[in-house]
Amino acid sequence: MAQDLYIKNKKAYFEYHVLDEYVAGLKLLGTEIKSIREGKANLNDAFCTFIDNQLYIRNLHIAEYSHGSFYNHEAKRDRVLLLNKKELKKLKTRTEEKGFTIIPLAIFISERGFAKLKIALAQGKKTFDKRETLKERDTKVEMDRAMKR
Repeated sequence: MAQDLYIKNKKAYFEYHVLDEYVAGLKLLGTEIKSIREGKANLNDAFCTFIDNQLYIRNLHIAEYSHGSFYNHEAKRDRVLLLNKKELKKLKTRTEEKGFTIIPLAIFISERGFAKLKIALAQGKKTFDKRETLKERDTKVEMDRAMKR
């Protein structure tokens, strides 16, 4: 049942310092999971927030299912993330501190066929940190090219 589906948030590691990573379940509708299995999800503008002691992901775009009828879902609705109470409490206390946020890193299908979301507790980077990241990436690419020669 496991598939090689792995939808990444490519801007996450560039925009944030990732501190802790968690794997959370998603509470989805039937047409949403079918659309994710087709690979039609976008994490770029998504973020996580607490509403009434539950963790929600907002602005996660899951395209409408192509074969869905009037049962189709909204593309950008709020979805509940499923974590245990200990993890939720830890995340809530850390996000109340200044500068910390919860960002989605990737969506994948588990071996049992469930959609999972990899989230991270992160701190935003400054512009000079972003420039440093670009320099490191460029030097790594140059070294790889030199090693191939």
